[in-house]
Amino acid sequence: MVRLGELMMILELHRQGVPITAIARRTGRDPKTIRKYIERGIEAPVYGPRSIGRPSKLAPYLDYLRERVAAFPDLSAVRLTREIREMGYEGAYTAVKRFLAAIRPDQQPRPFEVRFETPAGVQAQVDFARFVVTFDDEPATSRIVWLFSLVLGHSRFLFARYVLHQDLQTLLRCHIQAFEALEGVPIEILYDRMKTAVTGEDDQGHIIYNRSLLALARHYRFQPRACRPYRAKTKGKVERPFSYIRQDFFLGRRFRNLEDLNAQLIEWLDTVANVRVHGTTQRIVAEAFADEQPELQRLPEHRFDAVLKLERRVSHDGFVAIGGNYYSVPDRTRRVVEVQQLPDLIRILDLGTVVAEHPVLEGRKQYRIDRSHRPGGSGKRRPHGSAAMTIGRIGDHVPLRSLDIYQAIGAQLATGGRP
Repeated sequence: MVRLGELMMILELHRQGVPITAIARRTGRDPKTIRKYIERGIEAPVYGPRSIGRPSKLAPYLDYLRERVAAFPDLSAVRLTREIREMGYEGAYTAVKRFLAAIRPDQQPRPFEVRFETPAGVQAQVDFARFVVTFDDEPATSRIVWLFSLVLGHSRFLFARYVLHQDLQTLLRCHIQAFEALEGVPIEILYDRMKTAVTGEDDQGHIIYNRSLLALARHYRFQPRACRPYRAKTKGKVERPFSYIRQDFFLGRRFRNLEDLNAQLIEWLDTVANVRVHGTTQRIVAEAFADEQPELQRLPEHRFDAVLKLERRVSHDGFVAIGGNYYSVPDRTRRVVEVQQLPDLIRILDLGTVVAEHPVLEGRKQYRIDRSHRPGGSGKRRPHGSAAMTIGRIGDHVPLRSLDIYQAIGAQLATGGRP
């Protein structure tokens, strides 16, 4: 097919008297083709209809993609490609990405960012992100949950858990869980100025860290670092995963409760997030972590066992209120007790003697009862937790009644009477 520019050259050479055979040699065309276009003159070439190729592999899934993006505009192209592949799609990811770019709302261009990389084993980044969820167990209530995330700066390996609080005890517990999952500790951890990590600055502008966080850092031998104010981009390696988790995992799913939410999150981390090819490093995250893990510092011989100490009063029905939950103590415990809050344990002391130990309860308005603390037991103290129970789920109301009522009911049942 002769284009317009080449046609103009042919006609000009012919006007100058150049023979057709010479024009054919110069253009590489057949003399018959040259003669045809000279006879046609300046008339523009006529192109025939383009032949229709095979139907797009993406076509059967376009309506599904439109519906998903309409319901959840932030779903990632990676996740939607994974979903339609499970439905039978065999085409390319780039086709899905182009289609989604065309149907999403226009986004303003973002400024360029200066990227920095860290050597293996040197740095991790930690933060909390706020999520709102409605659990199937509580369909009438929307709850705020917090996502704790620790990302290794070199390999981008991701540890994450959802929790109901972002208090100090939760922060310490999540650190310990992350270190044990990684089987090691980075040299430094970068934080934003969350109140549980940073309490302020001194007169010279030096960061003042929470004393309990410093105790944790000394135990595990890492150096806490706070990013500069209003420079959250310093922590991009952990803040980008929050968006990734929201788009690729959280949106469009249903969760029965917090336990189910974390179970699904762990499965997604193991089967998707930590086995993908990372867009920046261009390495499979799990393989990069396998190279980085030996560079992490070893775990100490013992778990962190520092405590937060406070005083609490024992209620008339034998409970101590801690963090919005209630933990039992034995009969005849003094009215004022010392409470030691470990990252994953509540320890209650009466005049320096440990009288109760309970695992930390998530949520609020839950009751943890060691049955050996109550009348009618065997009289011998059993190991804590061996005869314990938790009553009250999140949102349940547990009425407070005198223990004499329960004792009377138990006596009637024991003698065959009706309560």
